[in-house]
Amino acid sequence: MLDPRLDKLAKVLVHHSARVQPGELVAIQADCTAQPLIEAVFEETVRAGGHPHLLQDIPALEEIFMSNANEEQLAFSPLFHKLVAERFDARIVFRGTTNTRALSAIDPTRQAARGKALQPIMQTIMQRGGEGSLKWIGTLYPTEAYAQDAEMSLRDYENFYFRACHVDADTLNPIAYWQGVQKEQQQYVDRIEGRDRVQVRGPNCELNLSIEGRKFRNASGQHNMPDGEIYTAPVEDSVNGWVRFTYPAITNGRSVEGIELKFEAGRVVQATAKKNEDYLIKMLDTDDGARTLGEFAIGTNYGVDRFTGTILFDEKIGGTIHMAVGAGYPETGSRNLSAVHWDMICDMRDGSEILVDGEVVYRNGRFQI
Repeated sequence: MLDPRLDKLAKVLVHHSARVQPGELVAIQADCTAQPLIEAVFEETVRAGGHPHLLQDIPALEEIFMSNANEEQLAFSPLFHKLVAERFDARIVFRGTTNTRALSAIDPTRQAARGKALQPIMQTIMQRGGEGSLKWIGTLYPTEAYAQDAEMSLRDYENFYFRACHVDADTLNPIAYWQGVQKEQQQYVDRIEGRDRVQVRGPNCELNLSIEGRKFRNASGQHNMPDGEIYTAPVEDSVNGWVRFTYPAITNGRSVEGIELKFEAGRVVQATAKKNEDYLIKMLDTDDGARTLGEFAIGTNYGVDRFTGTILFDEKIGGTIHMAVGAGYPETGSRNLSAVHWDMICDMRDGSEILVDGEVVYRNGRFQI
């Protein structure tokens, strides 16, 4: 029997996030472990009049590929994914990995090479997403692996996940809920957008940057589920100062802990970490854009009340900021190109504030509105 929460989630993904219209080409990209959600999203897409196409991932195959592919194979862009990025109207992606550390033994230079091959696809998705010609949404399917990373039982993790997505029994109309989030967050965007100097200060951050001419995005379920953030791209050469990220930054199966970055004229000029520092440096050296910030964001989902080890949730934690080194979203005005987009999170709930043009707009994890 289908969990009724999955049915509610499928309706949110198809109608609120992807906004599927009759006749549209819809790619459903998912791990094979997520079959119940695949079926629910597939059925809802058909009911909406879209043309669903399934790109099914088998988690073990990625490890096999990354372990055995030669240089030419690593540099090859997968044709089906390229076709989706260039021609489809909507792309719904959900992961259901059974081992979040499967790629932890892969040589970082091989991962960087693969990232470069996938960059044109990612750039097309970002570009078309910004233009509005491609609607894309990413979520996950609860598995034992995600529950273990979050130090929860699978049942507790499922409850946490569906509650964070607001498709549990306590939310009668999830789409109306996310529309309400959009309205509330627009107040924050209106308070900040169109201004210039941003100062972020506190025990873990002393940073100055410019947002002049940049757009803030109101993230309320259109691209991620769960959601809850506002984000932009700093002017590329404007970032100066330092930041200490208070949570592990996890990517490609590796956890990099205790990251500190120092910026001068928009570039990371010094980078240290307490764990996996070598990996951090290799990722920052992937290409010319990897040492520049592509995103500056503020998490607003206070229902995500713990660190889980999954960036989809953790970057939304209410009372935190996150920044991504590497590629920025074109719709924010970002000009930074990179094969990397790596989010890192800093807690702002104790003795921290954000000033915009000298005015305090955010203090100790809350907007001052």
